Amino acid sequence: MPHSRARQFLHRIFLILACMTPISLAACGKEPGALQPYNAAINESSISGISSGGYMAAQFGTAWSSIIKGVGIVAGGPFYCAQAASSDFWNGYAMPMLTATGPCMKGPAPDVQPLIDKADEKAAAGAIDPTSNLSHQKIYIFHGFNDVVVAEPVTDATAEFYRHYLGQEGAGNLFYQTTLGAGHAQVLPHEERFSRLNACALNQSPYINECGYDQAGVILQHIYGALNPPNYGKLSGALKSFSQGKYTDTDEPGSLSMGDTGYFFVPKDCEPEQAAACRVHIAMHGCRQDAGDIGKLYVDDSGYNAWADTNRIIVLYPQTVGRPLLGLPPQNPQACWDWWSYVTHDDSYVTKSGSQIKAIKAMLDALTAGHKPGSQNGAAPAGAPRRLIVIDISDTGADLAWTPVAGAEGYSVARAEAGGEFAPVGKVSGPSFADTGLQPSTSYRWRVAAIAGRNEGASLEAAAKTLAKHMPCENPGSCPLAQADK
Repeated sequence: MPHSRARQFLHRIFLILACMTPISLAACGKEPGALQPYNAAINESSISGISSGGYMAAQFGTAWSSIIKGVGIVAGGPFYCAQAASSDFWNGYAMPMLTATGPCMKGPAPDVQPLIDKADEKAAAGAIDPTSNLSHQKIYIFHGFNDVVVAEPVTDATAEFYRHYLGQEGAGNLFYQTTLGAGHAQVLPHEERFSRLNACALNQSPYINECGYDQAGVILQHIYGALNPPNYGKLSGALKSFSQGKYTDTDEPGSLSMGDTGYFFVPKDCEPEQAAACRVHIAMHGCRQDAGDIGKLYVDDSGYNAWADTNRIIVLYPQTVGRPLLGLPPQNPQACWDWWSYVTHDDSYVTKSGSQIKAIKAMLDALTAGHKPGSQNGAAPAGAPRRLIVIDISDTGADLAWTPVAGAEGYSVARAEAGGEFAPVGKVSGPSFADTGLQPSTSYRWRVAAIAGRNEGASLEAAAKTLAKHMPCENPGSCPLAQADK
């Protein structure tokens, strides 16, 4: 939003004046400080985002694939979609913006091969981690068929980019959900606390919609395996603020279109006095979802804190800030993350040296600085997974998650139709599996067993029925929520 910096300045002045009075002095809090170190292994980290945050999640997860276990992308496109380069000087840096707002949002999506070539080029130069790491990442992609902002061919391209690196052996790591009638939004379950937010099919601020679908839970469990149920009541953990300027290359984070203040949620068990082994998930808001535009709605109500509170997950919420078109660069009036190189005007924005990526990585480094080697994140003893659940379902796929088993080298998955014989369908290294190519409106059963050496342990079983065949939505924004073949 163009005037968000002015609002932040006035708010600061108000606080200073208020704190000068004896009555107010005791009530005035300190300016946000640095992030605290926690017992969290950096290579257990994950990231997700919506819209511009989804693009940034893909960029960060690709640049730092050695430490990112999984990526959730809601209504976002593939790595390097806008294809910005220093040569765009000759067109006034207009071409990346036109690509971003055209093919990368409205479609048809750009050819994915140049994006793959760029990732390979940057990996070969050491500007990003080796792309071979992508074959081990857990990937969740979402497109709501009432989305009028980002077209489905764009998220199709995101899936194509990841499938290239996952290959056939890693196919079970990617779940792509397109059968929900959501608008352009982060999607929430039906809970009383969310009832004040948008109806499912809407495409408007704050871009957080109640759809009866627990997107945060699906993302986190697809990455980490079956988790404890979320806490939608009073949270035992704490939401804290910090100064983002301590983690940027400049004392003025606004020059990178990043806000002065960021936020992070810490479960009670993760506090230093408890010293429990925890993990960090980075949640990236979308355009016009920053604190300057919608306050802390995304931070409080994106759904992640409820799951984090009961599962020892620290959630980092970096923040952008709007920059007016007629003001000093960078111009970013809708407070989007930099996925078309509005800061540097070259292709470094998708690399480790990209200004915003570098800042987020510094934040992650700070949060994980207290890691104690040897501490565990709650894997079950060797044997069968303690719990196997179906966390998501579509017309042609099912997403399975289970509790990880200590010492497991991988997991084997078998499937059977109702009353049929089980047959192997794949193997994965982590505790989730996206089973695809299923028939609509069909009941299935699955078994999962841990692999150690040449031996497979006992298996658990789960069952679910796929949805009816999903029909194309010809007029996004006005299609009924259940777009199924009658």
